[in-house]
Amino acid sequence: MRSLFWRILASFWLAIALVAGLSILLGHILNQDAWILSRHPGLRDFPEQWTELYETQGADPAQDTLEQLRRRYHIDTQVLNDSSESVVPGTFTRRAAALEQRQHNDERQLPWRRLTAEYVSPKSGDTYLFIYRIPHPELEAWHRESLMWPLSALGIALVVLTLFSLLVTLSITRPLSRLRGAVHDLGQASYQQQSLAELAGRRDEFGVLATDFNLMGQRLQSLIGSQRQLLRDVSHELRSPLARLRIALALAERAEPEQREKLWPRLTRECDRLEALISEILTLARLDAEHATAEPVDISALLGGVRRDAQLSAPDQEVMIETQPGLTLRGWPTMIERAVDNLLRNALRFNPPGKPVELRARLDGERIELSVRDHGPGVADAHLAQLGEPFFRAPGQTAQGHGLGLAIARRAVERHGGRLLLGNHPAGGFLATLELPLAPPTDS
Repeated sequence: MRSLFWRILASFWLAIALVAGLSILLGHILNQDAWILSRHPGLRDFPEQWTELYETQGADPAQDTLEQLRRRYHIDTQVLNDSSESVVPGTFTRRAAALEQRQHNDERQLPWRRLTAEYVSPKSGDTYLFIYRIPHPELEAWHRESLMWPLSALGIALVVLTLFSLLVTLSITRPLSRLRGAVHDLGQASYQQQSLAELAGRRDEFGVLATDFNLMGQRLQSLIGSQRQLLRDVSHELRSPLARLRIALALAERAEPEQREKLWPRLTRECDRLEALISEILTLARLDAEHATAEPVDISALLGGVRRDAQLSAPDQEVMIETQPGLTLRGWPTMIERAVDNLLRNALRFNPPGKPVELRARLDGERIELSVRDHGPGVADAHLAQLGEPFFRAPGQTAQGHGLGLAIARRAVERHGGRLLLGNHPAGGFLATLELPLAPPTDS
């Protein structure tokens, strides 16, 4: 029995069976003298009624009451006082008394069941001992009749509990079946984001689980889609330098030695471009796989190092740094440095000579904003939404690059739980801002 449905249903049924069995067993245990005396319609409250009648009206009405009890319920009754003497003649014959006296050690052979009840009169203070002798057939008939309603009620309870157990079992297993189907679809790359919309609308744990699963599915689908798009873009981008290399190699094979020497710089340049492209692709891929422990990052020192490295490649450009003292956060310094370096180098490509590139850092609540602004032509509003996608370059750009710098910066800042904001500065130029939390989400 591996199905959770049948396990839950069997558990409910076992619990019901145990409760029913214990109830019946308890009923049989309680079906002793005290239980019979308190439940039998002829014996319930009989000592109180008989004693009151005897003390108020005398022996004859009391004897008539004993006779009525014998005629109606076939119960012979004898009432004794403190001296063990009969208060009234009773309804028990001498022959029956002799039979009981001879067989008192073998009660099972007697044709009746003997019960006793002691009662103290609240009026006179006298004590009376009531001895009842109920024939076994009469007692068994009363048992069957008295247990009919409890058994009927138990049967109804079993039916109701079975339906309830079925509903509870279905309410647990049906959501699990839907989740199982969603997991299967996700594994087959055919997951539909709205397949668990109805389940996610529930207000219980299954609703929370379905909501989280939807978010996970959307995230995984987004990652798979971005990886597929990245592979397509990479394959497209690698074709161009490889094609140029093939052409250059073909020309070198046919060229004279003097012309071949002129083609070597071109081959070297294409190889360098291909190596740079592959390096940026690997950098972009490593950002999602980075799992190093976060550590304190000194923003001022990091920006100073980035500016020194950038100006080595562009010594004629000026980089102005404006930062608040003592800015630190927890994160991965290599990622942040790479993101800022890409933004700064991108700004240096488009910044006109004679104007500085502005590199600023400031604290904004629980975040640190790192912004890079150039005074170049900016980007058309229609293309701002696509900036940061791998291999996307705005139309009309003449500067060298593969369109991966902004993508690397965005992936790095998202790894820290922040975001990259790209837009045109109101006073002209392009503005890129990294919003970084003081601690990344995975930092403990």
